[in-house]
Amino acid sequence: MRVLDRYRSFDRPVQLLLLNQLTINLGFYMLIPYLADHLSQGLGLSVLMVGVILGVRNFSQQGMFLVGGSLADRFGYKPMIVAGCALRTGGFTLIGLVDNVPALVVASAATGFAGALFNPAVRAYIARDAGERRVEAFALFSIFYQAGILIGPIVGLALTGIGFAVTCLVAAAVFAVLTVLQIRALPARRGDGGGDADRRPVLAQWRDVATTRGFLPFSVAMIGTYVLSYQVYLALPLHARTLAGDGNLGTALVTALYVVSGGVTIAAQMKVTAWCRARWGPAGSLSRGLVMLGVAFVPLLAADGLLVVLPDVGAMIATVLGVAALLSTAALLAIGTAVVLPFEMDTIVGLARNRLVATHYGFYNTVCGVGILLGNAGTGWAIDLARSLGAPYAPWLVLLVIGLLCGFALAVLYRRGLLTAPAEDTRAAQSEPDSDPPTTQLWAVGQHDDSPTRPLPAIGAAQQPPTPTPVETTRPLADLPGAARRW
Repeated sequence: MRVLDRYRSFDRPVQLLLLNQLTINLGFYMLIPYLADHLSQGLGLSVLMVGVILGVRNFSQQGMFLVGGSLADRFGYKPMIVAGCALRTGGFTLIGLVDNVPALVVASAATGFAGALFNPAVRAYIARDAGERRVEAFALFSIFYQAGILIGPIVGLALTGIGFAVTCLVAAAVFAVLTVLQIRALPARRGDGGGDADRRPVLAQWRDVATTRGFLPFSVAMIGTYVLSYQVYLALPLHARTLAGDGNLGTALVTALYVVSGGVTIAAQMKVTAWCRARWGPAGSLSRGLVMLGVAFVPLLAADGLLVVLPDVGAMIATVLGVAALLSTAALLAIGTAVVLPFEMDTIVGLARNRLVATHYGFYNTVCGVGILLGNAGTGWAIDLARSLGAPYAPWLVLLVIGLLCGFALAVLYRRGLLTAPAEDTRAAQSEPDSDPPTTQLWAVGQHDDSPTRPLPAIGAAQQPPTPTPVETTRPLADLPGAARRW
C-alpha cells in the first residue's frame, strides 16, 4: 500500500495531525537554520549572545516537555496543540520585528515553549486515535516529520534572499493558519486514563510516571538514539566543512547531507517498519536499531582510520573517500532511525498503560533532552581533542561504542521483563472474550514478538474492567535478579 493510501486509511483527526506535523516542521525549519546568521551578521550580536538566545530556545523546549505533557493530560490534547501553534505564531513574528536582546530572548523562549506544549500532545493524540495501528501511524508520522525538515530550509533559503523579516512573517503566518485549522477541525480529545488520576497534584503525577515499571531505565537506554541521530546536525556538518571548506562547496555538501537523510527516511520508512515488524518484532527492532545507529559511523571510522594508516594518499582521493563515507553515514543513520522510531513511540504508550500518556512522552523527551545536551557537549569536545591528537577517527569509534552499549542495555531490559506489561493489565486482557491473547513477554534480540503492548481501549464510553482471573503471566519481581529489582 502506498504512503498516500495508508494516510487515507486513518480517521480524519490522525490525517490532520500528520499533515500538521509536516506544516509545523516546514514553518520551523524555514526559519531556524538561518537564525544564527541573522543574529550574528544581520544584528551584529556577539557569539556569546547568539549562544544565549539559541540556548534559551532549546531549554524552553527540551526542559519544558514534562510541563507540556502534564498540561495536555490535565486539560486535554487539543488546547495544548492550539496554544503551542498560537504561541509560536507570536514568537516568530517578534523575532522578525525586534532587534534588541531582551525581546529576542523572550521571543526565543516563546518559540521553544510552544514546542513543549504541542509535541507531547500531538504524539499522545495520535497514539489514542490510531489504537492498534499505533506503529503504522508513527511510521507515517516519521515520513511527514522528515518531509517538513527537507522542504523547510529550501523555502527559507528563497525567502531569506528577500529578507529575514519576510521569512519570519511567512513562518508566523504558517503557524497562524495551523492555529485556526486546529480550532475549527480538530476534535477535542483527552487521555483514556483521565478522571481522578488527572486531578492529582502535578508532582504526584510526575512521581507516578518516574516510578512506572521499566519506564525510567527504558528512557535512559534510549538516550543513545538521540545522541547518535542528532549528529546529523552536529558532527556530520562539521566534518563536511572539514572536507569541503566553508565556501559554496561546503554548503552544498551540508545540503546534500540533509537531502540524503530526509530522502532515505521518506522513501524507506514504511517498508523498513513492515519488514522489521514481520522479522524482528518490537524488541529486536529497537535493540538492532540502536546497534545500526552506532554502526552507521563505521564508514567514517574506516575512512579516517585509513587516512591515518596511509597518510600519502592524494588529496583528491582522500576527499572523495571522505564524502562517500559521510553520505553513507547519513543514509545509515536515517535507516537506523526509521527502524527505531515507530516502536519507540509505541513502547512508551505500552509502558504508560494508557495513563498520563502525554506526561510520559514529556518525561521521556526531557530525559532524552538532557542526554542530547551532554552528548553534544561530549561529542564536540571529543572532535576537538581527536584533531589535536592526530586521531580523527576517535569520535566515530566512541559513537559506535555508544550504539552497541545502548542496544545491549535495551536487550537486557527486555530479557529481564522490565518492559513487559504488568500482570494486572495482562490478566484483564485475558478475561476479555474478544481480545487477542496477551503478550506475556517481550522477546529478546533475535526472537520475534509482533505485539509489544496492549492495544489502546476503543474510543468511546468508559468500560468497566472485568474481574481479573488469577493467571500468572509475568515473572514475579522477587524472582528477578538484583539489578532488575532495583528498578
